[in-house]
Formats: sequence, structure tokens, C-alpha cells
Amino acid sequence: MEHRQENQTMDGKFIPMTSLTNGLVQQVAEGVFSYTIQIVNIAMVRTSNDFVLIDTGMPESEEKIFEIVEKIFGENAKPEAIILTHGHFDHVGSIEKLLTQWDVPVYAHPLEIPYLTGQKNYPDPDGTVEGGLVAKISPMFPNEGVHLGNHVKPLPDNGELPHLSEWKWIHTPGHSDGHISLFREKDRTLIAGDAFITVKQDSLAKVLVQEREVNGPPRYLTTDWQLTKKSVEKLAALHPRVAVTGHGLPMEGEELEQGLTKLVNEFDTIAVPDYGKFV
Repeated sequence: MEHRQENQTMDGKFIPMTSLTNGLVQQVAEGVFSYTIQIVNIAMVRTSNDFVLIDTGMPESEEKIFEIVEKIFGENAKPEAIILTHGHFDHVGSIEKLLTQWDVPVYAHPLEIPYLTGQKNYPDPDGTVEGGLVAKISPMFPNEGVHLGNHVKPLPDNGELPHLSEWKWIHTPGHSDGHISLFREKDRTLIAGDAFITVKQDSLAKVLVQEREVNGPPRYLTTDWQLTKKSVEKLAALHPRVAVTGHGLPMEGEELEQGLTKLVNEFDTIAVPDYGKFV
């Protein structure tokens, strides 16, 4: 398979930011694990044979992922596939290096694939957007698309997820064109990516301590707020029992239900910034 092993897109792009939950691994539902890398979460879902990895965290985090995979799934374990909720740097940061060790397929929404094959870059993060210190320093974050070559494949258009027969994928655009979320109906487990999150991600103080609150996606990278609102409404209508989000601690039960209801009802106040180039 075509794959660049040198001069990878995220080489040297380590971001020196972390939180008190860095390194935290939690089992949030049957066979579903959340793992925090600095300020972002990845997920691992056990299958009958091995597991599937959802997102790949921050740049230069591949060794942490190898270690946690071995701890949970055993020596020499590797995923059957990698599924990407979207291609922003903090969700694909280690994918090129992971693929030098794991020759596995990567699945993403067709609209996201140009950013995963080096054809397009994301818009520059908006450092002018209303928000805290993380928003202000966001222009330092990488916006380049990665180069996955023939590893990356489009998700089937019927909503099914390869290797995850009990799950379906849901198109939840707004934060990015091809953003998806994953849902398991039998126990209403949601892997939301950045469609909504459980921390106010533009605030450095809240990111550091991971203060829990249901919020819209990171403001400095969200380009379409109308689509984002529709995506949040779509996920809230599923009444998830537990949710793993791209940022913030997993949330469940009444706290999640009430938080999502409030976010839907007060979306323009809670999520949408008062100013910024994407407003």
C-alpha cells in the first residue's frame, strides 16, 4: 500500500498542552474504552477478534497508543481498522506513524478524505474567535491534511461500520465537512467526536482541570454553526446513555441527557461565539 514513511505531515508538530486527565483510560460501556492523550480522547471498541481504534490523538502520541493497546488487548495486538471521526490534527496526529507499524485500513466519510490524502488543508484555526486562551493560541495548531494514500477508504453509504456490526455511523457535519459520530443502539453508546464535547475547549483553565459541561465543538476550528446545531439536535434525539466525546470526560445518564437538552435549547448562547471569522 502506498504510504509515506518519511517527512510525515505531523512530524515535529507536538503541542505542549495537557490536562489532569492525561493518560486516563476508562471503560465506558461493554467493550468500549476511552483514553485521554493530553487534551483529546480516542476510543477503542473490542470486537470478536481484536478491536477497532477510533481516532489517533495528538501528534507524536503513537508510543502511548502502542502501550495502552498492549495493556488492554495484549502483546502484539493491533486494530482490525481505524475509523476517523474527522481529520483535524488532534484526531489524526499519530496516524501516519501508527500505519508504519499497523498495516490496517482507515475509514472516513468521503467528504473528509481529501484532507486525509494530502489534497486539501483545513482552514487556519481562528485565533480571533470569542473565547479563552486556547482559542487565542489556536493559530499555532497544525491545519495541514495528512497523507494516508491507499490506506484510507470511504465509509459505506448505508450507515454500516466495517468490523463493527452493532454500530452505525451518523454524518454530523459543521465542525468539519465529513465529521461523523458512532452509535450502538443496543445500549445507546455514543462516540461523538467533536460534534459536541464535555468541556469548554477554548478555555485553558477548564481544559486543564477538565471541568465537565456539555458544550459545542471547539470554536476555533468550527466552520459552519448552522450545520453544527443540526448535528447536535440529531445526536440528542438518539437519547444516548453514555457518550465519549473528543474533549472532556465521558458523560452518562441524567447529566448527559440534561446537558444535551440544554445545549439544543440554548445552542446559540452556549455554543456559537459572538464573533469570529466563521460566525
